[in-house]
Amino acid sequence: MRVSIEVNGKTIAREVPDRTLLVHYLRDTAGLTGTNIGCDTTSCGACTVLLDGESVKSCTVLAAQADGHEVTTVEGLASGSGTDGLHPVQRAFREQHGLQCGFCTPGMMMATVSLLKENPKPTRDEVRAALEGNLCRCTGYHNIVSAVIDASGQEVAQ
Repeated sequence: MRVSIEVNGKTIAREVPDRTLLVHYLRDTAGLTGTNIGCDTTSCGACTVLLDGESVKSCTVLAAQADGHEVTTVEGLASGSGTDGLHPVQRAFREQHGLQCGFCTPGMMMATVSLLKENPKPTRDEVRAALEGNLCRCTGYHNIVSAVIDASGQEVAQ
């Protein structure tokens, strides 16, 4: 089946097997390996991307379901504006040390972008609730929550 998806502002059209998952389309077909495969069961959130601006776990979406839609991956966040070219969420994760091994980071960032679109000034409890479907096995979440608060433009309490 032919699938055409606008990924990070660029249309990618390819023939893929009918049962191709969006995560595999992004990684294997589009060559965008920032979206990680963690569990294939929607439990970890490592594969979170934005589908038409809403966060989804791409291991549960068929590429065919995204046909004709817009997908943003972590690679699509960088704006190129500013001295470091990073999206405010990427910058906040770096500045607040919101990662260790980095495996969960792309999914956490994509979930954060979606959260901040819906709730521009979340509390720490709201951040924790919004990110509960994204697992991190390294950080204990404190710095991730601080990164989200920082990306929202709020003061990060130390």
